[in-house]
Amino acid sequence: MAVDLFAGIPVNDYAAALTWYQRLLGSPPAFFPNDSEAVWELAEHRYVYIEQLPQRAGHAMHTVFVRDFDDVVAGIAARGLEPATRETYANGVRKATYRDPDGNEIAFGGGPA
Repeated sequence: MAVDLFAGIPVNDYAAALTWYQRLLGSPPAFFPNDSEAVWELAEHRYVYIEQLPQRAGHAMHTVFVRDFDDVVAGIAARGLEPATRETYANGVRKATYRDPDGNEIAFGGGPA
């Protein structure tokens, strides 16, 4: 099965969210479908996007599993964001969860250290 993914994140203040997600993801968006959406390509055919939808803002929960967990979390910290929570599960898998200004959660997970 070939898979393309578009994971949406509804936000209240588009301009504030755009700045925050650029810091989190370390780059400007790959493209802007319209005036109220911005899209980042995390990997080939795998995208995350923000969209100004105030009535739905604050309810997204996404986890991106990465091979270079420590580097990703360090890079985000260097851009001025710290995780709201950090977890290590019994099997050693790690997770760092970030919350945007609306309360949406986007986490990065990684294998055991």
